[in-house]
Amino acid sequence: MSNVSDRAVTVTSAVLREWPLPPPGTGKESRGRTVVVGGSTRTPGAVLLAAESALRCGAGKLQVATTTTTAAPMGIALPEALVLPLPETAEGGIDPACGAEGGELSELVEGAHAALLGVGAIGEEDVRSLLSQLVPRLRTVVVLDALGLAPVTADVTFLHHLEGGAVLTPNLSELAIVLDAEPEEVERDVAGATVELARRSRCAVAAGGGESWIAAPDGRCWRDASGGAGLGVSGSGDVLSGIVTGLCARGADPVQAAVWAAHLHGRAGDRLASSVGRLGFLARELPAQVPPVLAEIEV
Repeated sequence: MSNVSDRAVTVTSAVLREWPLPPPGTGKESRGRTVVVGGSTRTPGAVLLAAESALRCGAGKLQVATTTTTAAPMGIALPEALVLPLPETAEGGIDPACGAEGGELSELVEGAHAALLGVGAIGEEDVRSLLSQLVPRLRTVVVLDALGLAPVTADVTFLHHLEGGAVLTPNLSELAIVLDAEPEEVERDVAGATVELARRSRCAVAAGGGESWIAAPDGRCWRDASGGAGLGVSGSGDVLSGIVTGLCARGADPVQAAVWAAHLHGRAGDRLASSVGRLGFLARELPAQVPPVLAEIEV
């Protein structure tokens, strides 16, 4: 990995105004169909955070697929969404058999404009099996988060068939795991590691630590310094992945969605830092800050 930070574009509102999102249209169908697949009996909240974040950035139609045990509470907590209950493992994760061709989950995801896979999921082998059945048939935009990255860790060509139509949203620990690198090496050169994963996977990559780095498969790189230490909190990454997916559903190019999402996420954190405190705000408070940040940028 080489240090590419010197040639990275610093993301600002002015930069994004020169790279506007697709027009939103007038109805929910015009802003795309977002599907979020994940969760477990142990981590149901991750799906809720990601799904709400997709709506908060302007996605139009929301569908969620999660474990049977958590589906009904999810539907109550998120009345805007269609919720598909899925059979679960003894450990409380999604049964990997749900990835079979022709099943309800397959039909749901294949009909989406953008699908977030793996958020809040548990059981690495089960998640890898589920996605290894489901993803090769897809032609929609795919966003992989958390354990959803497991198939890419096993085979970095896993998403090559999508020809750039995918985004990976690892935290720094996950970035090191996917690259089979030492965490210290990645932390010394997050920009280089992000660009390297984008090159190998042929996906857009948004990786976050104290600052965010976003890379395109062709080597382009962006740095976003917004947000600060307060974003280093449980659930923050789920919010980011949801924003990425919602923007993709709206029609944004995956690279554009990753760059915009990193800035919206960071600026939402900045707003909470000023009103709540630099530390101590919660991930659940971030989604509601996204619409005003969008409005400020798009003025």
